[in-house]
Amino acid sequence: MTLSRLSARQMFLALFALCAGMLGFGLYLQHVVGLHPCPMCIMQRYALLTVGLIGLIGGLHGPGATGSRIYAGLIGLTAIAGGGVAANQSWLQLNPPGIAECGPGMEYLMESFPLTEVLPMLFRGAGDCSAIDWTFLGLSLANWSLLSFSAFTIFALWLLFRRQPR
Repeated sequence: MTLSRLSARQMFLALFALCAGMLGFGLYLQHVVGLHPCPMCIMQRYALLTVGLIGLIGGLHGPGATGSRIYAGLIGLTAIAGGGVAANQSWLQLNPPGIAECGPGMEYLMESFPLTEVLPMLFRGAGDCSAIDWTFLGLSLANWSLLSFSAFTIFALWLLFRRQPR
């Protein structure tokens, strides 16, 4: 079975599963490995979550040609936004500023603020966006995120312009 013969429903559900796996891996890195996400990482997670939820809704809906194009457009726009954040973070990692621009570190927050103020800050992320704490095949998480969002954008464009299977 070739990719072009899959229904939009199957592709949207596969996209959802892929995004869920990626988010799960991010949570594994955060809670098991101990890598704290920075604000840009959190924004990329929101974009990834949104792409996945659009995929889930599209998969559950099982749209026709017009609906598939609408979902593909939403996925593409969200992937472009997430890719923009990932590109900016990748650029920051290649050209780190003298002082971390993404916010103070976790230790500083815990020492300087009461817990009721730290919790919302944690949700926003507290790491240094220019730091490279993890790599795979020589690429940082931001680089992998940029590649993933680029692939999602290409996927969305392909869905927008493909001929529907009969």
